[in-house]
Amino acid sequence: MVGIAAIALPFVVVIILWFVSTGLVAMLNHRLRQSFGRALIIAGVCAFGGLSLLVWTSHSTSVWAVYVAFVGGLMIWSWHEISFLTGAVAGTHRDPCPDDAKGWQRFSLATMALIHHEIAIAMTAALLLSLAAVTANPTGAYTFALLAIFRLSSKLNIYQGVPNMSDELLPAHLDYLKSYFGPRHLRPVLPLSIAAILGIALYFSYMAVQAETANGTVQAGLLCCLSLLAALEHFFFAIPFRDSRLWQWALGEPKTEKEI
Repeated sequence: MVGIAAIALPFVVVIILWFVSTGLVAMLNHRLRQSFGRALIIAGVCAFGGLSLLVWTSHSTSVWAVYVAFVGGLMIWSWHEISFLTGAVAGTHRDPCPDDAKGWQRFSLATMALIHHEIAIAMTAALLLSLAAVTANPTGAYTFALLAIFRLSSKLNIYQGVPNMSDELLPAHLDYLKSYFGPRHLRPVLPLSIAAILGIALYFSYMAVQAETANGTVQAGLLCCLSLLAALEHFFFAIPFRDSRLWQWALGEPKTEKEI
């Protein structure tokens, strides 16, 4: 069993990486359209670099390898985020939702608007988890899989409708996606989602405290903090707080129609 002090560093690392990486992705995707090619090249470098880090640390159980694998998982995730936010990988349907679309039709159109992105994430998660099954350090795969689960939960909640939706991080060329957002009301699925994510965080906190090795403590601590941040992001859906203000340094001044 380890003390709380041993878990503090993973928490600090995750919070810093979460804040900086989200800001950098937002910065890349709020540039002029002419720079999107450059953003995709950077995304590709992130993907290759992240996968290289996972391969490099795959058979190491050292504490440093756990941190490196975690960063690798985040880099691969950033590749998907940039590809989506630039519009390179989104879906087959890129038109606003018709005003009269309801039920299955609305759900189908919303799914088609994101289907390529969702398939890409699912395939990447399956590949990483398959590789993790035969390695000694699955931290990067677990990181990516958790991010995929939490992002899917966010999308479903936004589709159903949440009281507060801070959509400033969504680039102008993806504005059509806002037509698929649900009404701004609190639905039962949001508190249930928060409770489920907190349950995951509680599980990893228990694993961190009970771990018999330093690398086990660090891995569980990283995943616990990642889960807590996901719960916080879901909580922001329920309160009148514009979480995009946290990354105003990356968004810069709003662009005019001529600049977009």
